[in-house]
Amino acid sequence: MSERLILKLGGSIITDKSAGCAVNRARLASIAGAIADATPGGMIVIHGAGSCGHPEAKRYHLDKGASAGNTEGIFVTHRAVSSLNDAVVTALREEGVPALGIHPLHTSVADNGRLVGFECRHLEKMLMLKMVPVIHGDVVMDLSRGACIVSGDQLVRYLAVALGINRVGLATDVPGVLDGDAVVPKITRKTVSDLQIGNSNHTDVTGGMRGKIDELLGLADAGIGSDIFHVSRIPDFLKGSGHGGTIVRGD
Repeated sequence: MSERLILKLGGSIITDKSAGCAVNRARLASIAGAIADATPGGMIVIHGAGSCGHPEAKRYHLDKGASAGNTEGIFVTHRAVSSLNDAVVTALREEGVPALGIHPLHTSVADNGRLVGFECRHLEKMLMLKMVPVIHGDVVMDLSRGACIVSGDQLVRYLAVALGINRVGLATDVPGVLDGDAVVPKITRKTVSDLQIGNSNHTDVTGGMRGKIDELLGLADAGIGSDIFHVSRIPDFLKGSGHGGTIVRGD
């Protein structure tokens, strides 16, 4: 695999979003096996928080930021998402993938809820060494609000551009973007307004599927397309085969 790609794992596929930080270790093992079989050489894995972070962020109202004397939510939320990141890295390493966890709280900064900086030089070096950085949605310091949540989908958009990524794949618990019961095969800015796309039924402070599509359309504007598919189709995406899901492209 000589190209550079991002594989984003939705929080709902690696945790039980109805329970408190319940990691789906069987699912993680299956995903790790698929990645190992693909012998990645230029891959970044980004994962959502699922039940390890969204409830904490909601409880401490991190959508409204943080202020002096009101920072406990930063610690608690980061601790939760870091524990999930450890589980993802462990699963990958058990399959022989040279994975290493990267925490956005330590490497990035936001302003008014949007990621505006992420140190990428070390990521470039890791990719050159055939390592697999594993990055996660996280609480980060915000120049305007004090702190905010940066979602895995924001990270996908920012890092795909910054690192010259060729392909972006998002593994979810549904077969693609659904309009009613049907999978939408392709989404562009011209067609998205015609779709009835709902948000997550679980606690999600980052916008659910609608928020995901908004980020991916921004990425498409930068000339980088993305694919959304069921988690069981990860091997197909890694091989560059058809996955039966949704593609998001520029007009």
